[in-house]
Order: sequence, then structure tokens, then C-alpha cells
Amino acid sequence: MALRRFSSSCCRWFLRHPSSPSATLSALLQAGWIGWRVGAKRHLLSEDVVRLEEFQRRKLAVAHLNAGTDGNFIDLFGRKLRRNSLVLRDELKLLLHLCQSAEDMKTARDAIYRYHAENRNVAHGEFKFGPVFMRLCYELGLEKMAAATLTDKEMRGFFGDPTSFNIAIDMLFVKGCHEDALEVLRSMRSQNVAFNKDTLMLASAVCYKLNSTESHAICTSLIEEAQVKGHFVSRHAYCFAVALALKQNDIEKAQLLFSQILITDSRLCQNLKVLLLATSGAVQEAVMILFSAAKLSKGPSFVRKPEFSQEVLDQLRARAEGGERAAGTERVLSQLERAGRVTPLTLDDMLCRTPAPKRKAAAMAEQRPSGRRTPKPLRSALLSE
Repeated sequence: MALRRFSSSCCRWFLRHPSSPSATLSALLQAGWIGWRVGAKRHLLSEDVVRLEEFQRRKLAVAHLNAGTDGNFIDLFGRKLRRNSLVLRDELKLLLHLCQSAEDMKTARDAIYRYHAENRNVAHGEFKFGPVFMRLCYELGLEKMAAATLTDKEMRGFFGDPTSFNIAIDMLFVKGCHEDALEVLRSMRSQNVAFNKDTLMLASAVCYKLNSTESHAICTSLIEEAQVKGHFVSRHAYCFAVALALKQNDIEKAQLLFSQILITDSRLCQNLKVLLLATSGAVQEAVMILFSAAKLSKGPSFVRKPEFSQEVLDQLRARAEGGERAAGTERVLSQLERAGRVTPLTLDDMLCRTPAPKRKAAAMAEQRPSGRRTPKPLRSALLSE
């Protein structure tokens, strides 16, 4: 990830230039050098959950504040571990914000193991180390380390929040390690960490990619369990489950799951609906949806118009071929193409998308005025989670 390489190089630059003014950091942040995005593999969690860019901003600031101190902090920490010295909470925070390489992460991993062993029965307070460690793994591409640490029985209780597991599963999904992601989900369940809506969506996505009888059963079971408990099931989770049921040729289950989606006006839902109708033999109903979409092209430009995947249309065409509806279907598909309502995106492209982050206006409105309290020291504020 280019963003990761840029962040690492900036941190190393700050550590080599301790006399550089703090304005340099501010200029980098304001110029948007850190906030830009790269067209890498798509992840499923929004930036509001992963918070990788925010974490990298903190790392740059902490690296700048730590520049010029005597010795390399990570090397010194490694020596401390070899002396079996006590690992302090604030030291561990600082260590996790200074890691820049896989070698540094070995020290960080040993440190959290030691810290957990020393504080197994002590509450860690409001700060959660788990998500920070997982963001480091995400940034440095260490998905195997993330999975191994989460599933290690010695670390039970350290990752007590769903966010740590969700970030790891998302990372494994991006790297195509779907079996490992499923193992992390099993470990999450065995550690009694509650599944939230993001976990359920990720689980459905992993099962969809595995595309087996077992994964179909797991996906269906998890959604049914959430429904029984009255938990929220996102539209995205339902869509993955419907697509998986269609892949497994379980038309009845696909129809049942799709019927539970409350709002089906999205592009993904419309494509799934056409595919579901075509697969179940209701070709005429599918064609009517496309005919209505073709007519919408004549409406106002500001009205959002539906788009249909070429892949889905090809499957509909194949279902209609040789039947009495074949000619009519072909006319409607041609109309749709002329109207520019056909996209080369596949159904998989639409499913495996990175959601846009939520607007931050509400969060900004909730911030307290800075003059009401004595401000925390800068380093303490940067290391807060």
C-alpha cells in the first residue's frame, strides 16, 4: 500500500531530523499527503472503523515528538524485554506508535504477550491495545501475525473487543486468506466476543468467497441467529448471503433472504433481484425491471438511474435463449445498452466494495470547546485511543 510506504518513510525522516520544526508535520497533514487514497484491493470496512489514516497521522506526530531522544526506543525496549523488566502501560502505547517494520513488530508482539501475562487479571482502562496492534498489522501487511496472535490461547482476553477481530478479518479478506479469516471468526466465537453488524457482514463475505456447502450453512446460521436475537443485519450482509445462496443453487433460501432486505433500491440489490428472477425462471419479471430502467434514461439528469452488470444481463440472455421471450428480451437489453445503463462491473465487484466513510459533521459538533478543561500533554493526547 503506497500510503503505508509514505507513512513509514515520513516517520524515518522525522527520526533522522530531530531539529525540524513542528510546522513541517502540520504542513504535511494540511496538504493532504496522508489522506489520499490508492486504488488497491478493496476492503469491506469503512475508514470510520479501520481508522488507519487517523492512526498513521498519530504515528507521524509521535515519531516527531520522539525524535532526538537518546537511543532507539524500540531497541531499548527489546533489551528491557530480555531483562524480564516490567512492561508499563504508557511505554507499550509509545512502542506501538513507533513501529515501522516487521522487525519492530516482533518486539511489539513480544511486548503485548508480556504485558498480557503481567496484567491478565487487571483491567486495562479505557485504552484498548487490540485495535492499535491490528492497525499496525494492517499497515505493515502482517495478516499472518494478526491471525496467529488473535487465535493464540495465551492471548485470550487481550482482544476483548470486536473491532480487533473485524480489522483482522478485513485484512485477511483483502489478502484472499479466507480460510484464515474463518478461523479467526471461530476463535472470536470461542472467546465469547460479541459479533456486531460489521462482524456479521464480514462473516457473510468470507463465506461467499469460500463458496462451499459448509460456508453456505455457516452464513445462513449466523444470519438466522442474529435475527432470533433481534440484532441488526446490514443490507450488505444480506446481499452476500443472497449471492452465496445463488452460487450454491439454493434458490428458495436466496428468495427468503432477499425478501428480508427492507430497502432494495441500490444498484447491488437491483442486480441481485434481476439475477434471482432469471435464475428462478421468472424471465418476464426480470425483463420488466430492465424495461422500466431503460425508460428512466429519459428522466431528469439529477435523478439517479439504475445500472446493470453486463454479467447479470448475459445470464438473463442465456436463460431467455430459445424461449418465446427471447426476442423481446433482446430488444429490452439493446434499449438498456443504448441508454448507457450497462456497466462492466461484475456482481462480485459490486459486493466487494469499500464503503464511503460517514460524514464527520456530527462528530465535530459533539467536540467540547477546548477552553473548558486543562488540555492534556500533546504526547498523551496523541496516544489516546
